[in-house]
Amino acid sequence: MELKKHRRLSYKERVIIQSLLEENKSKSFIANKLGRTRSTITREVNKWVTKPTEKYNADLAHWNAKDDYLNKRNKDKMTTYKRLCIYVYKGLLKDWSPEQISGRIKKDYPNDPVMTISHEAIYQHIYKKPQARLNLKLIKLLARGTQRRRSRANRKRKGSRIIDQVSIDLRPAHINLRQESGHWEGDVMVGSNHKSVIGTIVERKFRYTLIVKLDNKKSDHVSKKFSKTLNQMDPVFKKTMTYDNGIEMAGHKKITQKTGMQIYFAHPYSSWERGTNENTNGLIRRYLPKGTCFAQVDQKQLQIIQDKLNNRPRKILGYNTPQEMMDLERKKLYLNT
Repeated sequence: MELKKHRRLSYKERVIIQSLLEENKSKSFIANKLGRTRSTITREVNKWVTKPTEKYNADLAHWNAKDDYLNKRNKDKMTTYKRLCIYVYKGLLKDWSPEQISGRIKKDYPNDPVMTISHEAIYQHIYKKPQARLNLKLIKLLARGTQRRRSRANRKRKGSRIIDQVSIDLRPAHINLRQESGHWEGDVMVGSNHKSVIGTIVERKFRYTLIVKLDNKKSDHVSKKFSKTLNQMDPVFKKTMTYDNGIEMAGHKKITQKTGMQIYFAHPYSSWERGTNENTNGLIRRYLPKGTCFAQVDQKQLQIIQDKLNNRPRKILGYNTPQEMMDLERKKLYLNT
């Protein structure tokens, strides 16, 4: 087969590359199949696949290449610097949020001025052309995946609809140290088409996880289910819970009345303030990937996932499991009383 020269890879060729990589075909095999040089295929794949856990995505690769052809005067930072753009796209493919990508890149490239970007800049890049094919794909990679984005000014004007919130700023400082058990972080995970949800509650010190079957996001229902689940825990582990600003927690006072736990609220758009919960949601997504309809997942299945997480050795716990650490803590606390 005659090798093709001096012609950019087409979208069709990139789809073939993705398909053959998924079949574990070698770069040489792919090159022969497409009539390309092996170096062409190697360069293309190596831009996106630098670790065994990463996958080549034809859509993102092709539209990233097309974007390079634009006039640089019309480019934002991501489209100006290809390696920054690729890093962000890879993060989105791993189900990382823009906030997580923005925070992580500073750790991975601490002294590289090119490899730094705010989460707001990532959102602006994604929503720059919300109807474009690439942008639609990027929007779907976001946790909420909303087609339209309200302006920051409008978001600030509306304020919170949750009455009598207690800010995380007022949460006792010792909770940040994770030296005391019984302090939790809570959230809801949204299923396919935003029509089904489950609740997740994670203990900050030992990463013990509770997964709550929910029928809907109405605040009365969420507060009832969360309270029932938390009240199954030993009283020594019911102290506080930190939540985001989701309206489903409008009934936070009912949870406090039923469990005795103080509820604190993180700042808007500050997911890192509940980093343990965000990380745990990512672990749960391994079992319930995006696109799962949670309405079709029963409590027994959720219990199986919960037990797997709680009996999983964790490096941060010295390779003990959350269940083992909670059991040990319970014995210590009652011996001291």
